[in-house]
Amino acid sequence: MLVLIRGAGDLASGIALRLHHAKMQVVMTDLPQPTAIRRTVCFSQAILFGKMQVEDVCAEFAQNAQAAQKIVKRGNIAVLADPEMACLQALKPDVVVDAILAKRNLGTRITDAPCVIGVGPGFTAKVDCHACVETMRGHTLGRMITDGSPLPNTNIPGLIGGFAGERVLRAPCDGIFRQSLEIGAIVKEGDVAGTVNGEVMRCTIGGVLRGLLADGTPVFQGMKSGDVDPRGEKDYCYLVSDKALSIGGGVLEAILHFSEVF
Repeated sequence: MLVLIRGAGDLASGIALRLHHAKMQVVMTDLPQPTAIRRTVCFSQAILFGKMQVEDVCAEFAQNAQAAQKIVKRGNIAVLADPEMACLQALKPDVVVDAILAKRNLGTRITDAPCVIGVGPGFTAKVDCHACVETMRGHTLGRMITDGSPLPNTNIPGLIGGFAGERVLRAPCDGIFRQSLEIGAIVKEGDVAGTVNGEVMRCTIGGVLRGLLADGTPVFQGMKSGDVDPRGEKDYCYLVSDKALSIGGGVLEAILHFSEVF
């Protein structure tokens, strides 16, 4: 079974990890210059470096659909720089998963594959996809939805270690981001994690820097650019999150639920 995942950020990578472990062939697409925060657990980094390993799974950059097919046959995940999913016709996947997490549908259609799954807000089952998966933390996280839509976006990050919005570091202005620290650094409130055109981006709580934009990334004011984990466990920087694994389980459930159509 071939699954095409639109997006290769941290949540999409958690989905890919679960599907790969379930013996499915996985191809992912992302931007030519990915804007991932949790870069240490994002398969999108294969676009920049040729290969990327997340936990026990390796992804390789593919120049085109034909190269992607060879990579998945070797047992790895393939990643294409193809945000418009132009590879769709060449790959003819059994399943399309939209995991961009844009909070809206950026063009995915229910006719894209025999089984189409939308992850998070912006999708409606039976309209633009066969099923959706809930991304809001709480009792409904990771649940498959076959009629209706996931909960709307609140713009409030989930609670971790007693903190929510304080965990997120945002660009102070428009410009080019320059990182001052590395992912995995132990930080305290007030530490400078990066700058944008000379303006500092400070940590608002202490903990471990779990995510940070790559040096040289173009940003706009207020753009999410970093993530501090108040639990202070450096190992978490290199592990797919509980949220990503839960969503991945919901996607796997949806694929199995609709498996009779392919």
